[in-house]
Amino acid sequence: MTAVLLDTHAWAWSLTGDRRISEVALKAMEQAETVWIGAISFFEIGQKVRIGKWPEMEPLLGRLETIATAQGARIADIMPDIAITAAMMPWDHRDPFDRILAATAKVRNVALVSADMVFDSLPDVGKRRIW
Repeated sequence: MTAVLLDTHAWAWSLTGDRRISEVALKAMEQAETVWIGAISFFEIGQKVRIGKWPEMEPLLGRLETIATAQGARIADIMPDIAITAAMMPWDHRDPFDRILAATAKVRNVALVSADMVFDSLPDVGKRRIW
């Protein structure tokens, strides 16, 4: 069974038709048996809309869960093991969104679809990053 976890930007770019998403990432998303979207991604999108960094996502904001469900995606909750893994990872990267996503990929043992090379320094996540 193949499963992937989408980094927030990968999911958002797929929704908005952003050309920055790679063909490899799109193919991985299409071919995966299970596509996970982290609950943290909803928070990240909302935060970035609120502060004006992601205006193109504002029209979708109230419908994100419905959209994810319609796409057949599963929502990856922030469970205690994921929260503790994120907090304790020996990783200097302080972005809480990235830490939760990395921990989710590690705990669920799935590939992370992300353009962000910052994950490559994490052996359990970076070696399976798809872009």
